[in-house]
Amino acid sequence: MNTSEPSDRDREARAGRDPGTEKLNWIDRRREKIRAEVERNRRGEYTVPTWVLAAALILIVVAWLGLIIYFG
Repeated sequence: MNTSEPSDRDREARAGRDPGTEKLNWIDRRREKIRAEVERNRRGEYTVPTWVLAAALILIVVAWLGLIIYFG
């Protein structure tokens, strides 16, 4: 199917950009973000994700209710 619209690759080539540049930049940003997180964790600034805390709270409440029902 032929369209009159140029493809994304053609637009990037005309704009003077390499089509792989954006992906490479995304990879570099992601690596830097991971590197920064590892450095924070090594300094002791580790925080527990909220979903882990919520799961632990749910587990404690369910266990407590189970004990009440079982022994009550």
